[in-house]
Amino acid sequence: MSDIAAVTPFEVQVPQSAIDDLRLRLSLTRWPDREIVEDWSQGVPLNAAKSLVDYWLNTYDWRRFEARLNSFPQFRTVIDGVGIYFIHVRSPHANAMPILLTHGWPGSVAEFLNVIERLSDPTKFGGNAEDAFHVVLPAIPGYGFSDKPTELGWNPARIARAWSVLMTDRLEYTHWVAQGGDWGSAITTALAGQAPKGLLAAHVNLPMVVPAELPENPNEEERKALEDIERYVSNMSGYANQMNTRPQTIGYALHDSPVALAMWMYEKFWEWTDNQGLPEDALSRDQMLDDISLYWFTGTGTSSARLYWEGVGSTIRSSDFFSSARSGVGRIQVPMGATIFPAETFQPPRAWAEAAWANLFYWNEVDKGGHFAAFEQPEIFAIEMWEAFRPFRSKR
Repeated sequence: MSDIAAVTPFEVQVPQSAIDDLRLRLSLTRWPDREIVEDWSQGVPLNAAKSLVDYWLNTYDWRRFEARLNSFPQFRTVIDGVGIYFIHVRSPHANAMPILLTHGWPGSVAEFLNVIERLSDPTKFGGNAEDAFHVVLPAIPGYGFSDKPTELGWNPARIARAWSVLMTDRLEYTHWVAQGGDWGSAITTALAGQAPKGLLAAHVNLPMVVPAELPENPNEEERKALEDIERYVSNMSGYANQMNTRPQTIGYALHDSPVALAMWMYEKFWEWTDNQGLPEDALSRDQMLDDISLYWFTGTGTSSARLYWEGVGSTIRSSDFFSSARSGVGRIQVPMGATIFPAETFQPPRAWAEAAWANLFYWNEVDKGGHFAAFEQPEIFAIEMWEAFRPFRSKR
């Protein structure tokens, strides 16, 4: 194996000077005036913003999260000229199945930390040894401790090809499965469309299946899905429209101001989780700030935004994120499955998935959770992985 193809161990070590700089910036925040509504309809309310920042400044402990990351085996390797960071946890159980988990935005590997052990050692959580996985958890290029691409073209299809190299060449797995949500869903869907050697099946928790021709007389399920799309495009896609078209412009705020970065992400934890009105109903402040701090200390607010420009904006220049589902890889032959979480932003009917996927092997609707499935509901997510991929263990 050449040096460029080597897999090398990695450890997270954020300099104390970077932590001190963050605290100084937080302490010097110039706050805007208060919103003129009594809810979140104009964005993150000032009181909620101040409360989160106060916690970040005076209570939150990055070193705790850093130590947790370092408790897992972490690595880096160069693929297609870009350094890729990944966590790789091998199961103690014989015949474990390799699983590739891909995060999205504003997520990171932090989304999956509470499911790693559930998947790799299910007997500790009421599962069976036969359901164990070897867990591979990479950071998308431009996110976390992966390199930031310096050339055009790092869209979901190219990332998917890099993931194939990671699984088959770098880690030498001969048979494996893949899962993703948000951008991870787009990447996993692209991966299934490419059908690389060894990929047995794929699963997503955001099925990006939109018919090329929308139904003129939709049934009840279709009408709800169309309403999801309309609500997203008309009232929820401002962040995406900015990143689809001008990621560099918003990037100055995201890179220079920790408060700007935090609110850009905190709003999505409110809007996309299964909560009763507050993000903290679904995720703890520590969980959210682990994720936000990971973006801050790696300086990836701008580079992560460019994935929207590459993945959606560079082809359609539209705020309709779901249009990317229609411009993909054709009817997918690799077995595909999905779990629908009740607070997900888009919940298509099963029939749309059957039309897009030639072999729909699993479809389930669960009763709790939202867009950040593994982050919000690690127990449910792990059980879904055990159940969904069980039929493919005998095919290896």
